[in-house]
Amino acid sequence: MCKYFIDGSFPIKGKIKASGNKNAALPCIAAALLADGEVILENVPEIEDVSVMLSIATKLGATVTKIKSNEYSIKSDDIKSELPQEEAKSIRASILFAGPLLARTGKAVFPPPGGDVIGRRRLDTHFLAFEELGARIEIDGFFKLTTNKLVGADLFLDEASVTATENAIMASVLAEGKTIIQNAASEPHVQDLCRMLVSMGAKITGIGSNILFIDGVKKLSGTKFRIGSDFIEVGSFIGLAAVTRGELEIEDAIPSDLRMVKIAYAKLGIHWETDGSVIKINSGQRLQVVSDFGGHIPRIDDAPWPGFPPDLTSIMVVVATQVEGTVLIHEKMYESRMFFVDKLIGMGAKIILCDPHRAVVSGPARLKGSQLVSPDIRAGMAMVIAALCAEGRSEIRNVFQVERGYENLVSRLKKLGARIEKKDSDIA
Repeated sequence: MCKYFIDGSFPIKGKIKASGNKNAALPCIAAALLADGEVILENVPEIEDVSVMLSIATKLGATVTKIKSNEYSIKSDDIKSELPQEEAKSIRASILFAGPLLARTGKAVFPPPGGDVIGRRRLDTHFLAFEELGARIEIDGFFKLTTNKLVGADLFLDEASVTATENAIMASVLAEGKTIIQNAASEPHVQDLCRMLVSMGAKITGIGSNILFIDGVKKLSGTKFRIGSDFIEVGSFIGLAAVTRGELEIEDAIPSDLRMVKIAYAKLGIHWETDGSVIKINSGQRLQVVSDFGGHIPRIDDAPWPGFPPDLTSIMVVVATQVEGTVLIHEKMYESRMFFVDKLIGMGAKIILCDPHRAVVSGPARLKGSQLVSPDIRAGMAMVIAALCAEGRSEIRNVFQVERGYENLVSRLKKLGARIEKKDSDIA
């Protein structure tokens, strides 16, 4: 296990290139198993979750070749139907192989998936969709899904779950007949998956909306597809630049994916300029809460796309500690995501945790370096940001969690002037 040692209060400055979207790469790797031919994925982030998904694909029988950094070839001529237990249990995205395995082999067997502990993350929506498409489900420690034939159906998802939508899409593209998916998730990573499948020969319309129309085809061909930029990573770096009073240019961003994020940051007095795919955050901004009309305390709350993304709520809590004024952060979707704020309070943050979903943050607060433990990917990155704007030295353990979602984080931050080192746990 490794730790980060961070000396704070140094502004970051420079240019950084956005990585590929983690949440798009994972379903696209799974979808490659649907192809009758070679799939080449470009702009794949070099992170732990991707490594695990590629390992699962390999153990299922796919041939995975690294062409060069961030680019992989996947060939799936003959695949198995049972996921390897150890890897499947270590990552929630392992469930994304269920749809492709059902479509290709008529069977999918897997243990309960792992992932971040941020609250209950139900799987019912996946299974209800599979059942309507013609799958049978048995649960006895493992999940066993079987089907004689998948047949298109008019699906109405009981929640706009991203992974359930992706599984329903991947099962439907090779199903017989027409499928309609209503109340579908429509995040940029879901759109990326759809575009990749279309490039493989799938017939999908309604991409970007919450109603998808899919006409099943008999087979899908190989393709070359470039993963879009990670808007969660971009949003994280914007927050980091603001609270360290730095100046940053983020290249290869997709500003249209950040429209709601921009509205939320504006409530904290944080703004940026765009030039094509470049986002520039200038130094010298006055970080001040902008009250709602009538002088009311503003609220930043998450919601399914196109609402504010839940993966950025942890980041916004930290950013709000450095802003003059009071704001309510309302995390509606996961009841355990806010439980890292006690560590921020220990650093000197002025936060009232009202309940598992709501935190009132007042600032600015002078944060002090501290010993921290990363509980999940996003809270871990929030702690990194807190440490980089705090006075003194911080030590963050369990950084494996952070690196599951942020590519080459230490080296990239060091190039921006951050005082951060990664060392083995037994080195002080």
